[in-house]
Amino acid sequence: MANWCYFSMFSSCTSLTKAPALPATTLESDCYRSMFSGCTSLTKAPALPATTLANYCYYQMFQNCTGLTQAPTLPATTLAEGCYREMFYGCTSLTQAPALSATTLANSCYLNMFQDCTSLIQAPALPATTLAAYCYQNMFCGTALTQAPELPATTLASRCYSNMFNGCTSLTQAPALPATTLAEGCYYAMF
Repeated sequence: MANWCYFSMFSSCTSLTKAPALPATTLESDCYRSMFSGCTSLTKAPALPATTLANYCYYQMFQNCTGLTQAPTLPATTLAEGCYREMFYGCTSLTQAPALSATTLANSCYLNMFQDCTSLIQAPALPATTLAAYCYQNMFCGTALTQAPELPATTLASRCYSNMFNGCTSLTQAPALPATTLAEGCYYAMF
């Protein structure tokens, strides 16, 4: 792997129905960035076994893959800056989110990850208790969530939850917010 190695490789290949195998376990900066962005006929994502991530490694990887119904497993527990940013943005057929077991977050790591995934009704668990700047910003904005995930974090960061559930018109109950010390813009437009 090398920085930017697969950047936009299949971007807007609207007839692509099957992705190649991506066996790398250690990633580099921006390596898969926008790789399948706009591949509207792609229905299944390739396995992503990497446990060592890099800045923006999956940024916009499946953005606007409107035929994608299920996300791949994401086993990493320590994240990198912007690593999952906009990864599934606009995947309107996505009905199931992957488990997100990471407890060590990074700035913007989940920013816009599921934004406008209009078929997504259930959020994954978010176990981290210490957040990073912009980590959950816009994460579920415009989805069909009916229930918010538990948010156990007690150490917040700048804009960590901003716009997180903005436009979630089916959400009927807000989660408990246990933090007693707040950060700049941490709950800005959250709902």
